[in-house]
Amino acid sequence: MNKKDIAQIRKQFKAGNDLLKISDIFNVYIMKESSDIYHHQSQPFEMLDEDQQELFMNNFKKLLAGQLDEKLFELKFQRDAENNSQLILHQGLLSGDVEGWKEQMLQIIGKMLVLRQYEKDIVVTFIRGEYFKPMKRRNEEAEESERNTVYSHPFILCSINNTQEPKKELLFDYVEKEFKYHFVVDPIINLNAPISGFLFPCFTDNAADVNHILYSAGKVHEPDHPFIEEVLNGEETMTAKDDKIVFEEIIKHVTGDQLSTTALSNVYEEINRMIEENEEEEPPKLDSKDVERVLKMSGLEEIDSEKIESAYQKVMDDDKYEIKASSILPKYTSKSIKINTKAANISISPQDLRYVRQILFNGKRYLMIEVEEDTVIEGFTMIPEALAGDPDN
Repeated sequence: MNKKDIAQIRKQFKAGNDLLKISDIFNVYIMKESSDIYHHQSQPFEMLDEDQQELFMNNFKKLLAGQLDEKLFELKFQRDAENNSQLILHQGLLSGDVEGWKEQMLQIIGKMLVLRQYEKDIVVTFIRGEYFKPMKRRNEEAEESERNTVYSHPFILCSINNTQEPKKELLFDYVEKEFKYHFVVDPIINLNAPISGFLFPCFTDNAADVNHILYSAGKVHEPDHPFIEEVLNGEETMTAKDDKIVFEEIIKHVTGDQLSTTALSNVYEEINRMIEENEEEEPPKLDSKDVERVLKMSGLEEIDSEKIESAYQKVMDDDKYEIKASSILPKYTSKSIKINTKAANISISPQDLRYVRQILFNGKRYLMIEVEEDTVIEGFTMIPEALAGDPDN
């Protein structure tokens, strides 16, 4: 799934939407002390009152919020895993009755309980539904409405949420004119911040992809790897942050940890060009040959395949590994590059890096930034100063 696919299904989670039909909801309460199921309950989603539906809808939208490879991860299922979750979820998706579906979801719960003991009581919510995506009309003169023909996407969504202890409060009773201690024993289910979850199957080119599952982490760049591998049986994944570190380490191995600002700027520009050229397609990935081409086009001539492959092997122990270009430079027009020195810390956009130079003058290092206009600091316009020893002074 790409970010447009995710955004499209995410925005469907709202009341009264005829493009989304949630048939059943299944809640499972798990106790922290024993890691046992304390209670589970299923019912048709439409039987919930409007306020409850709204709470769950917001929860599902929060689950699907975030950037790919940062908070959301499309995972490929492992092959030949025992008690494979792909098969369990697929059977649940195809199940014609509620009891059969619940049985499959309880198998997923069983795998969660084997994995770990949770620090708090948790509630796991499963829904199964159908998402309808209208087909685009072939031309503007077509009489048939877009809503008359749709793609149908059955799905299962799971949201895992912590519980919170109710607040102990002191109240004032206006009628009796006395202070009263107020304490509610019922735990509060925190639907505002799901700690994990998933959507099955993924959708690619308006078709269901049962070989992949969309996993949602509770925090950015912090996927739960044991949950991914042991519960979902997904293959190991790398975050965008991990990919960026890998790319930087590979470049350091190849260049000897030294790079001019011009070359670095050219590297970012070339990667950004690749991203823009593939904007409507699957995000591009860089293998060792792509990295070699990027570096050579950035002005680094003393680069060869052997150096690149050796760097891949040292960093990843895999010269076939592919780095997502979007992870290296996810937001080219807004993400800042940090330049840290003892005298000052500077943030600059990647495309402006070309105007920065480190120079040697009279035995000292200077950071020089080319500007086209007067520099203003604290409201004061700076007067140009000539460096001592400048022949043009």
